[in-house]
Amino acid sequence: MNNLKNKTAVITGGNSGIGYAAAKELKAQGATVIITGRRKEAIEKAAAELGVRAIVADQSNVAATESLVAQVSKDFGKIDILFINAGIVGISKIEGATEAMFDEVMAVNFRGAYFTLSKFIPLLNDGASVVFLSSNVASMNGAGSSIYSSSKAALNSVMKIAALELAPRKIRVNAVSPGPTETEILNKMGVDEDTLKTIKSSILGRIPLKQMGTAEDVAGMVAYFCGDAAKFITGAEILMDGGMSLA
Repeated sequence: MNNLKNKTAVITGGNSGIGYAAAKELKAQGATVIITGRRKEAIEKAAAELGVRAIVADQSNVAATESLVAQVSKDFGKIDILFINAGIVGISKIEGATEAMFDEVMAVNFRGAYFTLSKFIPLLNDGASVVFLSSNVASMNGAGSSIYSSSKAALNSVMKIAALELAPRKIRVNAVSPGPTETEILNKMGVDEDTLKTIKSSILGRIPLKQMGTAEDVAGMVAYFCGDAAKFITGAEILMDGGMSLA
C-alpha cells in the first residue's frame, strides 16, 4: 500500500510500543518517517531496525522540542503527519500523590504534548494530519489514576480546540484512545510473570471482547487518520478498548 506516499511523518516516542508500530506502519504505507525519543541508544537502535530517521528529543523539555522542530525544518522542510505519542504512566491515590509524580506525568503527557503541537504548527503543510495518543482512562474513573487520567483528559480538550483552530488550513486533529495493550502491560508494569498473569486476567474480565489490544491495532488507526479516507474527520476521539469503557 502507498496510501501515504510522498508524506513526511514525525512520531514522538517512536522507539518502542505503539510509536514503534506506528512508524513501521506509516513507512509501509509509503511515508518518510522521523522518530524521536529521549534515550539516544534506544531511538537509534529502533530507527536502524525500521529504516527510518532518528532525532533525540525529550518531549517534556520545550527547548528540546524547539531544537527538534529546527532540525526537522532544516532536513525535511514541511511535514504532513505529526503523531504525538510519547507518554508515561503514573499511578497514585490522591492522598498519597507527590508533586514530583504530578509534575513528571503532566510535563510529558500534557505540557510536552501541548508544546509539541504548538511548535510544529508552522511546519505542518496545509491538509496535514495530527494525531494524539490519548487513553480510554480519560473518560473513566479509576482509583489511583487521577493524575494520568487528568493528563489525557486535558489532552483531549486541546485536541478538539486545535481541530477548530487549524481547520481553516484543512489540518485535521484527532486522538486515539487505547485501553490496555499487550505493550503497555508487558513493558510498563514492572512486575514478575505470575503477577502479570493475574493482572492480565483481571483486566480481561473487564473487557467485553475478552482480548487485549496490540500496538499494531493502534498503529492501523493512526495510519487511517493520516490518510485520505479520513479527510472529513477532525476533532474525533476513537476509543480502542474492546468495550472496556462501556462495561
